[in-house]
Amino acid sequence: MIDLAGSEKSSNTRSCTVHKKEGANINKSLLALGNCINILSDVNKKGAFVPYRDSKLTRLLKHSLGGNTITVMIACISPSFLSYEETNNTLKYAQRAKKIKKVISKNTKEKKLSLSEYKTMIQSL
Repeated sequence: MIDLAGSEKSSNTRSCTVHKKEGANINKSLLALGNCINILSDVNKKGAFVPYRDSKLTRLLKHSLGGNTITVMIACISPSFLSYEETNNTLKYAQRAKKIKKVISKNTKEKKLSLSEYKTMIQSL
């Protein structure tokens, strides 16, 4: 589970330079994630290069977004009019993520052993 923190508007927060820099880094990571989501969700760009290496966040989420997994995104929004722009952007982001279609297959490895071989294996373990 990864908390994406959300976009940070420096004009809305009265924060010091360190917090502004941190907010800028969050926005940069979210932009990189948005670029990956845009490519993965566009059926016309199927098989196109996905820039997972653009941020640490996208590197972490590479297997969740494009791997053999089922991924769920939970978008937290606010009913406040003051948060309209952020809520609208979050919903657009989630809508694009929802369009990612993957073919999931079972990760199985069939190996048929006789009952005696399984017993021997269990005893050795």
